[in-house]
Amino acid sequence: MNYEYFLAKRIIGSKAYKSSVSAPIIKIGIAAITIGIVVMMIAIATGIGLQQKIRDKVVAFNGHVTITNYDSNNSQESLFPISKNQEFYPEFTSVEGVKHVQAVAVKFGVIRTETDFEGAYLKGVGADYDWSYFKEFLIEGQLPDFTQKRNEDVLISEYLANRLKFKLGDKFQMVFPKDDPEKLPNIITYHIVGIYNSGFQDLDAQYVIGDIRHMQRINKWDDDQIGNFEVFIDDYNQIQEKGIEIYQNTPSTLNSQTITTKYASIFEWIGIFDTNIYGIIGIMILVAGINMITALLVLILERTQMIGILKALGSNNWSIRKLFLYNASYLIILGLFWGNLIGLGLLFAQKYLKLFPLDPSVYYVTEAPVYINFGYIVALNIGTLLLCLFMLLVPSYIITKISPVKAIRFE
Repeated sequence: MNYEYFLAKRIIGSKAYKSSVSAPIIKIGIAAITIGIVVMMIAIATGIGLQQKIRDKVVAFNGHVTITNYDSNNSQESLFPISKNQEFYPEFTSVEGVKHVQAVAVKFGVIRTETDFEGAYLKGVGADYDWSYFKEFLIEGQLPDFTQKRNEDVLISEYLANRLKFKLGDKFQMVFPKDDPEKLPNIITYHIVGIYNSGFQDLDAQYVIGDIRHMQRINKWDDDQIGNFEVFIDDYNQIQEKGIEIYQNTPSTLNSQTITTKYASIFEWIGIFDTNIYGIIGIMILVAGINMITALLVLILERTQMIGILKALGSNNWSIRKLFLYNASYLIILGLFWGNLIGLGLLFAQKYLKLFPLDPSVYYVTEAPVYINFGYIVALNIGTLLLCLFMLLVPSYIITKISPVKAIRFE
């Protein structure tokens, strides 16, 4: 029989244990574990959630990799056409893990109303466009259909609609200037069939989604000419490797660029979240461990006579240390239980009730997103338990210095 475990259970279950001098310190230790696990869960869930949300929004407007002409154009506008007759289109079979390739074209224009005007990019898309991301962003109306004949339906952001006082079903004129200032600009009257809000204000302020065939007509391109390709991959974690493979499997006349390079400042910023998460986890485990060390030392001091008696009866030092480590494990598990209960409660409340809003101009999202995965929750609990127990091995060594004769006489 594991008598150390048996004695630990008896100590934990005794009324004297719950009303002893060490009871308040034990409660503080449990509270430290509880608060620590709550803070760590929130840090991981919101950190990863924010990374994924921002990343998905950038991907929605650009794909994971963009294939363009080599030129010195730093704007979003498509100046030089690319032929759609490429080996990698419409299926990029030469690179494994590519999910979808779509052809788009972008042109700058000015939205004109009777009282106001606003500059924006008209992103022309076709029948091959993947609307899965914008289905999530759609807040009013429907997505345009460009699978049939050319039409003037557009999807506009809530940000632009509010600035220009547009509502669903309105029509507006968009003016596209020509390279030659002496020539009259192209003017197209568009019809708003849907309004979206990605929460990424920098991108929402730029893009109106319309028919690519208007861009081809304005630019005097052929039907098989487009501005650039957007490539989507299955696994974002492989974006660097796939970006290199895609570059190697495109013609030498074309360039490819991953979104992590195109929006380097944004991805560097969200990459800092990982450092913050690791820092918070380290601090919380350290604080919880120190509190548990204090609680263990008080328990040892309170049970000094019992330690002396056990030694006198023949128990070795490691056996007695195990007894107190079992006791400490119970306290840690109790703290983990309450921490998980409170932490998961807060995370699910935020996920479904959206209790904590964020400023989209700063964080690119309208509320704090949470990523709940039981894999990292289990790993966090096991890691916290093992690290705290490892930290307790050192203070438990004090038991080896206790003399049985002096311990029995200790009061």
